[in-house]
Amino acid sequence: MTRLPARKGSDVIRALRKAGFSVVRIKGSHHILEHGTDPRRRTTVPIHKGKDLPRGLIQGILSDVKLTSDEFAALL
Repeated sequence: MTRLPARKGSDVIRALRKAGFSVVRIKGSHHILEHGTDPRRRTTVPIHKGKDLPRGLIQGILSDVKLTSDEFAALL
């Protein structure tokens, strides 16, 4: 299992788009992403300029979308 680095929200969204997710709506600075074929795989990614997402939040996002840290690292 790969240790997750702290990343920017835009990097997380870019990786999730490669995995088949798309932004379905934006509310303030939070982007809601949903998988194209499985709408139950849904998560929210905050985008705050100049700030990285903490590792724990990234792990929670990966849990929501049912991806492992190794699969996520390959998408980065």
